[in-house]
Amino acid sequence: MNGLDITLLRPLWLLALLPLAGLGCWLWSRQSALGAWSQAARPEMLRAMAALGHVETGQDRQPVLIRLVALSLIILALAGPASERREALSFRNLDGVVIVLDVSRSVTEDSRWPQILTVARFATTSLGTRPAALVVYAGDAYLATDMTLDLRQLGQTLSLISPDTVPDKGSRPERGLDLASQVLREAEVLTGDVILITDGAGLGQESLRAASDITAQGARLSVVSLQDNPLAQSHAATGNGRVFGLTEVDALADWLLHDTRTRLEQQDYPLLIWRDHGRWLLALALLPILLLFRRTSA
Repeated sequence: MNGLDITLLRPLWLLALLPLAGLGCWLWSRQSALGAWSQAARPEMLRAMAALGHVETGQDRQPVLIRLVALSLIILALAGPASERREALSFRNLDGVVIVLDVSRSVTEDSRWPQILTVARFATTSLGTRPAALVVYAGDAYLATDMTLDLRQLGQTLSLISPDTVPDKGSRPERGLDLASQVLREAEVLTGDVILITDGAGLGQESLRAASDITAQGARLSVVSLQDNPLAQSHAATGNGRVFGLTEVDALADWLLHDTRTRLEQQDYPLLIWRDHGRWLLALALLPILLLFRRTSA
C-alpha cells in the first residue's frame, strides 16, 4: 500500500457524470456569443448590429467549458475520494480486543487444551478490522502480543503457546486482567472487549476488582469457561459481558464482530479511519467559477 491509494466513499455520485456529459454536448452545440438572441431577434437586425461592431458572431464556448469543469469537480468531490488514515494508531484503536489466556498447568494439561487454542484462534479470525492483543498468565502475566492488526500473526502466536510458556506456577487471573486493562489504556482504546479463557482457577475478589477496572475504562469482560462456574458468571456480570462455553464459538464470534459497532454508535464514537479529500476538490472547483466573474475590456 502507498500514499496514492484512493477509495471512493460514495461512488454512486459518479453516475451524475453521465447526464452532465449529455448536457455539456447539447450546450456546446448551441452556445454562441449571441446566446438566445439568435432565436429572439430577426436575422437582418443581427447582421446589421454585427456590421456596426456591436456584437460578436463567432462561437464563444469558454463559459460552457468552465461550467462543465466546475460541475465535474463538484461531482468528483461528492463521490468522496479518500485515503486511509495511517499516521495515528489511536484512530484504529477506538475499539480493540484483548484475549487473556490461562496457561497454568490445570489448563494446558487438560485434554481439551487443543480445543481451547482453537477457540482462541477462531476468536481472532472473527474480529474483522478490530485490533487485538494476547495476554498469557499462570502465576504471573505476560504480554505475548501487543495490540496489532496483524491477526494472522496473532493466530500463529497462539499456536506456539505451550505448558512451558509461563514459568511461574499457580493461577493468578487478576494479573492477566490487570495487564489487559493496561494494554487497553496504553493503546488509547475507547471501548473494547477482554476475553478471559480459563478453567475458573484463581477467580475471586481480586479478579472481580480487576473486572470492575476494565468496565471503568469502557470495555467489557467476557469469559470462556471450561466448565459451569458461578464465579465465571459473576465476573461476566461485573464486566457487562457474557459467559461462553467451548462449543459456543459462533456465539462468541457474533459477539465480537457485530455488537461493537452498535456500542460505538450509541456512545457517539465515530470510526475516523478515512481522510476525505472531497473538500479540496470543492475548493479547486471555485477556480474555474471565478473566471466567469472576470471583467472584460470595453
